[in-house]
Amino acid sequence: MNIIVIGATSGIGKALFERYVSEGNRVGIVGRRSHLLEELRQKHPANTVAVTADITKLEETESALKALLTELQDIDLAIVCSGTGDINATLDYAVERPTIDTNVVGWTFVIDSLYHIFEKQGHGHLAAITSIGGLRGEPMAPAYSATKAYQINYMESLRKKAFKAGNQILVTDIRPGLVDTAMAKGDGLFWVMPVEKVAHQIWTAIRKKKSKVYVTKRWHILAIINKNLPFALYKRM
Repeated sequence: MNIIVIGATSGIGKALFERYVSEGNRVGIVGRRSHLLEELRQKHPANTVAVTADITKLEETESALKALLTELQDIDLAIVCSGTGDINATLDYAVERPTIDTNVVGWTFVIDSLYHIFEKQGHGHLAAITSIGGLRGEPMAPAYSATKAYQINYMESLRKKAFKAGNQILVTDIRPGLVDTAMAKGDGLFWVMPVEKVAHQIWTAIRKKKSKVYVTKRWHILAIINKNLPFALYKRM
């Protein structure tokens, strides 16, 4: 397969790149840090195409996607892993703005661009890493929970759009719980899952063409409880 991983230089994106490229797939990778992209490319030079881009810079991102499409010609699967978020209990807008720029503005541009590519091709599988954190508002990280809720609803919109169009575009919303990456911030964290285990379950969900999946599986139970908990109780947690 020809695969694109957006946000491939660390965490889940890096683990997914390693898994797919080791299977012999041709993988195009995008990230902000050129030296890390080059390290990944050098490990698998025959199967890797690396392009540097920051998704908050839309023209730069557009050029990166065009370069990958030129090189790969046809894209079977695209996985969007880029995202950010910080603890911000004081509501400092300077902290919230980068989260909004990345998780909403840049993310939407990437998702739309990839969907349009798949429309022109007549097929493709679009997957994105959202978060269980998008199910409820979190006062310690308001922009993160709000932007992840945006992503969850956007992915659902695209699933419905693809269904109504009757085309061959698949859309998968991947909702991780806490994963042992730099994104896991705060004190008293629990059920923090190893990256490799999470990547394996994501790989399985994509292979099975799931429309949405919680990873790891135990987080699905917590998601159901969390989503349906009355606010009168949730606000006290």
